[in-house]
Amino acid sequence: MTDQAVDAGGVNLPRDDRVRAATERLFLGRTRELKELRADIERAGLDTISGRKAPRARVLLIAGRPGSGRSALAGKLVRQVAHRYPDGVLRARLTEPDGTPVPVEGAARALLTALGLPTPPGACEDDLAEAVRTALVGRRTLLLLDDAADAGQVDALLPDNADCLVVAVAEGPLTGIADVRPCTLGGLDTKSAVELLATRIDPVRITVDPRAAESLVEVCQCHPATLSLAGGWLAARPQAAVSDLAKRLHADPDDGTPLGRVLRLVHDSLPAPAARILRLLSLAPAGDVDPHTASALAGCSVDAARATLDDFVALGLLHAVSSRLPRYEVPGCLHPLLRRLAGTQDRPAELQLARARMLERNVRLLQSCRAITETDSPETREKLKQLPPALRFSTPRAAADWLEDRRPALLAAARLAVADGELDTVARRLMSQLVRALVAHVGTQAAAGDLYGIHRLVLDVAERRQLPREKAAALLNLADVDARTGRTAEALVRYRAALDAGREANDPYATGRAMESVGGAHLELGDYDRAADWFGRALAQRLARGERADAARLYGRIATAHTYAGRYGEALRNWRAAVAAHRKMGDVPAHARALSEIARVQEYAGRPAESLRTCQEAVEWARRAGDVRLQAALQLRLADTLERLGDATAARLHRGAAERMLGDELQGTDERAEEVIGPKHHPEACEIRSASAED
Repeated sequence: MTDQAVDAGGVNLPRDDRVRAATERLFLGRTRELKELRADIERAGLDTISGRKAPRARVLLIAGRPGSGRSALAGKLVRQVAHRYPDGVLRARLTEPDGTPVPVEGAARALLTALGLPTPPGACEDDLAEAVRTALVGRRTLLLLDDAADAGQVDALLPDNADCLVVAVAEGPLTGIADVRPCTLGGLDTKSAVELLATRIDPVRITVDPRAAESLVEVCQCHPATLSLAGGWLAARPQAAVSDLAKRLHADPDDGTPLGRVLRLVHDSLPAPAARILRLLSLAPAGDVDPHTASALAGCSVDAARATLDDFVALGLLHAVSSRLPRYEVPGCLHPLLRRLAGTQDRPAELQLARARMLERNVRLLQSCRAITETDSPETREKLKQLPPALRFSTPRAAADWLEDRRPALLAAARLAVADGELDTVARRLMSQLVRALVAHVGTQAAAGDLYGIHRLVLDVAERRQLPREKAAALLNLADVDARTGRTAEALVRYRAALDAGREANDPYATGRAMESVGGAHLELGDYDRAADWFGRALAQRLARGERADAARLYGRIATAHTYAGRYGEALRNWRAAVAAHRKMGDVPAHARALSEIARVQEYAGRPAESLRTCQEAVEWARRAGDVRLQAALQLRLADTLERLGDATAARLHRGAAERMLGDELQGTDERAEEVIGPKHHPEACEIRSASAED
């Protein structure tokens, strides 16, 4: 049984009312199946019978063809038993409406997000699936896995906790998962099927000819999705008799399944422009449609596209999605049939042109979505004025809402465009604008998971099209995420590959950045000699190009490596070079920080008197820079040094000065000092803030 629409007045209702009526949910029949499923929850499993504790959650499988109502039955069951699972219900869809299996990685990320747990970008699917299973240990949770493509997807997410319950929905058996008895769905019983038809049309039309209604549900094989389409066709034709539709379907037995025959009938009865839009919806990424998508695919106005989509909802051809903006979903059972119709009635060149139009529309919408956040720029305001009204967003909030709603579809569009291989130019533009929009509205950290996936797609295109500059950029972006999430060895491999690509492209920025990042990876891995060597190579390039600010930063990074290695003389020499460079450029804050690092190294080297003098000089430069927090942190360092020199009175004065500078902010003074100038004792624990703050 599927959730069905109640349309009391057919197409004579106003459009908004028709859409609302068509999306109301009604559950009919399946009483026996529900009873069996609930009994199966209480059934003793094989492990229990053998005296062993069940090692994993019980799995209930609801199997049936798409459109048979399997998801609606699962939803009904979950609502009935959810009260037994106090830790809540988790839902994950394992197949997109267009039939694309959702990777375990994607499903695991969605579940971890629902649990409020972190999802490290770039983590492999085994780690993410393990994180889901670990999170469900000790919980009593109900897990609904809808539209599973195979047993592997379910098995990877199956909790190692017998107190959990998994309700899985699939087309066939989940071979390989122990102790699963499927509840296999066929058609509805005749009474429920006729009731379903009556929810779509005026019940009087059934009352006056009940035998015709029974004949129609029989030819539809009591299949809920087929009956929904048949009811939509009849609702649009109040003068048509139910028996007429039954006869037409009986007379056309060659189009495969009853669902295919009814869809062909509905398609052929549509005006040519609407029929073309219907076929082209098979190109919508992940089966997720909005008026802009339909407009771009068909080459019509946005208003006309929305009106047509609303008509499709009333006919049962689309499902309206509950969201802030108009969104629709192509039912999974119709997607392959629509794709077949498009393949037979539209030329391949027309379909490819429709894809290109859709991608280009998304590019322009993403440009507008990002530009609305930069309205303080006169150039950006002028560009926004030049956009058609349909592509503009009224406020940044409206743009952010659109991006949030369309995010899954936009990511799917990027994946499909890259997989297509013939639309790489527009695919590259789409990914570039998607990255910029996500960073502008969501932020780099919050969008890191999606950005990682986009950078991998960029890398695929760059390798296929032999674009070394873009390959280097993608590798650097991926390696940066790897490095931030603790996968330093993997990051090092990618940084080296980025260096090779940068050299091939003769891109000095990419090569310099890659060399510095290789040094940073070696530093993180504890190989201080190689770190200093790679920082030195990057420094030589920066000096040759006259990039003084970057050179000053690299002097600090080289000094960091030497400090970690205990080579304090080399560290001091490089920090003094950094001080000279900052002084020459007039960068007072950086000058003060570099002096503070010299004082730190002198302290590590056992030269407290020199450290004291340098620290006093750093305080003066911090005062000139107006950096109160740095001044306070340096005052604390002075206090520590004076205490070691035996001058407790002066130490108290400096500590009091620091407290007056920061007041209540200085709760936990040592920790505050470390935030600004790093840990104060053992060099193995120190962090060179002047280097990392500039990276």
